[in-house]
Amino acid sequence: MNDSLAANNSSVPVLTLVDLFKEFETDGLQGISETEASSRSDRYGLNINVSQKVKSVWQMFFEQFTSPIVYLLFVAGFASLYFKNTLEAIAIFVVIIINALIGFFMELQARSSMRALKEMDSSVSRVVRGGKTMEILSENLTAGDLLLLESGDMVSGDGRVVESNGLQIDESALTGESFPIFKTSDSQTTDVDPSASVNMVYKGTAVMNGNGKVIITSIAANTELGKISEMVGRSAATKSPLDIKIANLTKKLIYITLFMTIFFAFTAFIDGKPWLQILETSIALAVAAFPEGLPIVATVALAFGMLRMAKRDAIVKRLSSVETLGGVNVILTDKTGTLTENKIFVKVLSFPGEEVKVSIEKGHLVFDDRGINNSEKNFELLVKIGALCNNAPEPKNEKSKISGDPLEIALLKLKTATGFEIMANQRIAEIPFSAETKLMGTADRDKESCFISVKGAVENLILKCTDIQLGNEVEKMTQANRQEILSSAEKLSSNGLRVLAFASKTINNLPGGDFITELTYVGMVGFLDPPRSDIKGAIATCRNAGIKVVMITGDHPLTALSIAKQVGITQADDNQVILGSALPQGELLDQQWKDKILSTTVFARTSPKQKLEIVDTYQKAGFLVAMTGDGVNDAPAIKKADVGIAMGLRGTQVAKETANIVLKDDSFVSISRAVANGREIFQNIQRFVIYLISCNLSEIIIVTLLGFFASGAILFPLQILFLNMVTDVFPALALGLGKGDKSIMLKSPRNPGLEIISNQNWLVILVYALLMTLSVMLAIFICMRFITDQLDIINNVAFITLAAAQLFHVFNMSSLRSGMIKNEVTKNKFIWMAITFCFALVAFVYAVPRIRDVLHLSILPIAVWLVALLAAMLPLVLVQTYKLIFGKNNTK
Repeated sequence: MNDSLAANNSSVPVLTLVDLFKEFETDGLQGISETEASSRSDRYGLNINVSQKVKSVWQMFFEQFTSPIVYLLFVAGFASLYFKNTLEAIAIFVVIIINALIGFFMELQARSSMRALKEMDSSVSRVVRGGKTMEILSENLTAGDLLLLESGDMVSGDGRVVESNGLQIDESALTGESFPIFKTSDSQTTDVDPSASVNMVYKGTAVMNGNGKVIITSIAANTELGKISEMVGRSAATKSPLDIKIANLTKKLIYITLFMTIFFAFTAFIDGKPWLQILETSIALAVAAFPEGLPIVATVALAFGMLRMAKRDAIVKRLSSVETLGGVNVILTDKTGTLTENKIFVKVLSFPGEEVKVSIEKGHLVFDDRGINNSEKNFELLVKIGALCNNAPEPKNEKSKISGDPLEIALLKLKTATGFEIMANQRIAEIPFSAETKLMGTADRDKESCFISVKGAVENLILKCTDIQLGNEVEKMTQANRQEILSSAEKLSSNGLRVLAFASKTINNLPGGDFITELTYVGMVGFLDPPRSDIKGAIATCRNAGIKVVMITGDHPLTALSIAKQVGITQADDNQVILGSALPQGELLDQQWKDKILSTTVFARTSPKQKLEIVDTYQKAGFLVAMTGDGVNDAPAIKKADVGIAMGLRGTQVAKETANIVLKDDSFVSISRAVANGREIFQNIQRFVIYLISCNLSEIIIVTLLGFFASGAILFPLQILFLNMVTDVFPALALGLGKGDKSIMLKSPRNPGLEIISNQNWLVILVYALLMTLSVMLAIFICMRFITDQLDIINNVAFITLAAAQLFHVFNMSSLRSGMIKNEVTKNKFIWMAITFCFALVAFVYAVPRIRDVLHLSILPIAVWLVALLAAMLPLVLVQTYKLIFGKNNTK
């Protein structure tokens, strides 16, 4: 194979197909072999664009020492060395290293979690290798591969078109051209710019219509997209709204920290304390007040929560979507596969003047008692049309699993169950299904004629029919016939069945262009796709959470309404459905129509543009919208929505690439769970932020008060640093990994525009900090009044009481409505692990004389320990008593 071709597409468009196959050493029918594909992957590498260098482990480690807080600690450490306080200097440097190690391992875990999440969202491509059609990971695609494309696919490499059936590619992502471009397999006469090439497809573009076959000519960095990425380079990822909010919160904390630290330094200077002690304590206070672990703990909490969501079948592709998801108050959902089982099978066969229910049992078609009387010819034709006008692979047997459109699979199973032998005619043309026409047609050539097969929406197909099959006779289609067919379709749809109509014709020669004309109507099939058994509860959960659920489907209005009533989207007496054809566009969509849209819960026969209008109407009315979809035509609305959700099983690659969230099981239940998880993750972040700031604020207030009333007992810098390290990281991280409270889906959606900490939260933080301060000052007062007034012991009392109060304080982070004993905090195993570890750490520093001396700790009487621990429980007792009295009536 010519390696220069794999790196440069410029000469590929002018090659004839014969030369193309020769140059890339591939076969137009067989493709390349698996062995050859593996060899080429080794030669050319994986089909991955490396857009940003990944930080090395060592770089991650050394970056832990580059924060302003660490610089301050270094200043304190070197100042201690200068004044010959060697032991204290060593202790400060040890604190720096321990802090760095904690941050390093948390960032390592976050990166590992995000990598695992990314791997879950890997894309696949359909290729022909060794004559077999198979799905491979897109990263394993290589030069010379025969790639199969169909509507909804994302093109995973640059390639030359060798077969096109109405293939249209949206290249706007690459060229800026807004209209899809028809692709052909014809050779071009001269080299052209990619934007003008009609026989090449490019990585990152989307298949909008038709299908085709492509030989991959370039992968990874050698693709047009790869070259652009390499030229431009990728800057650091843009900050998510949550990152911005954490940054804003950090600024506020810096201002608070500076004010309190300067205030302490001023009072200490007036009190006549040594300036080294003032410097070290001020630095320690700054370190204590500023939760430098906040961003990384937030990332770990997000990554852990997103992995938990992935295990519950919802892959979140963008961090910012988690917060937005928690604020969603409208979900616009499709029907098939999301609200229903997507286990579609033929239930009713409807022919002119005759209708029969059927089932497939043990691979055989079983009719109801009536059977087929006068429509044998219609039946045979319908089965033939369903088998030929079909792109699903033929099942080997009844139990074999096959990929493809569920409706087409059901039609193939119908053919297999009848035992009919359909001639393996050669397909010579296809008009793919589109959302506009709602029809699909194929042309198959046999020895003497051309058989046209068409299937699609009843109301669209009968307009293309000039004749009707009545038993063995073909007669002219009349208006009465059309009305009878529509009435039969409405009857089937009102019973919740999906209905497709079938028509055909036989001609001698295939005309150019549209051949779906002058057809003979044959019959209809009613497909049963029952609602999911757990869907009703999920929709009720959303309603209780203040979320409105709206169905938008391309199905018949009566089918949509029937399912909507069964699952609880629409009340039993509500028969309002808005048809897409009835929706005005642009300026004609007046306020009266907008109000009607906002009050309707079922939309049927909608086009992509109409879905976009519905999303826009809700957003302009102030709603935060989630939109689900699976097809290429859903992509604009998915992109427009605040949260786009794509189906993982039946969703097209275009829909998945556009969406923020991909559902692995296609179920609405997973959407409901994802919303709950999104709220849960943000609640955890808010929880540990409140915990961190209240603990740190209490340290500042206590040190400041001791400076006024018992300056000899003031906390030493290393004591403050120890408290900061123990109470900041482990309990906060444990809170970030917890599960939400049961009432999380009984609350109204949170406005994502609000900051992490609201004014009310700041008041709560201040109250918590004052309660911990009160417990410390109470312990000091009791000890000084009844036990001892030795300042070194009073210092130890303040240290122990504050350490214990902060650890007990983690249990105050449960919601107001939760129980005192059993709640989301007490059920969190990570909390108990963190608390046990931290208390063990406090016991350890007391047990080791050398460390005890460094922290200025001493052996204390039992009475002092009892006073300190009992006083430390005061904030917990007061807060839990408040929750017990007022919490049950609180709706927040």
